[in-house]
Amino acid sequence: MNLYLRKAAPDDSADLARLSGQLGYQTSPAQMEARLRLLLPNPDHHILVAVAGEKIAGWLHACLSATVESDPWVEIAGLVVDETQRGQGIGKQLVQEALNWASTKDVQKVRVRSNTKRTDAHRFYTGMGFTERKEQKVFDITLQP
Repeated sequence: MNLYLRKAAPDDSADLARLSGQLGYQTSPAQMEARLRLLLPNPDHHILVAVAGEKIAGWLHACLSATVESDPWVEIAGLVVDETQRGQGIGKQLVQEALNWASTKDVQKVRVRSNTKRTDAHRFYTGMGFTERKEQKVFDITLQP
């Protein structure tokens, strides 16, 4: 398989939206493009695509995070590999590149969060050396325009 990684571009929006949908995160190409245009210029965000042949086979979004109570860390905010190409090392290459990028950000930790129902993803991350720290609940409120 001819695979290479590159930084994402706004023109990748349709493929990133399609792949996000495979994990249940439905979004339109236009919504994805707006997000990319917001995030790509920010040096604290690193968004990559994995290209296999001529097709985008996966993407990863890592970002620098900081809070008052903790030292800064890099978070893998999103990772998707096309369901038809999983198990071929694409996710590992994307995560390794995120770890390489994190090493340039003067942080001591890389974190990833994964839905409790994604047991295959849990095995993937522990296989890469991540350790489980805690489970939590996420609460949202929708703001009215």
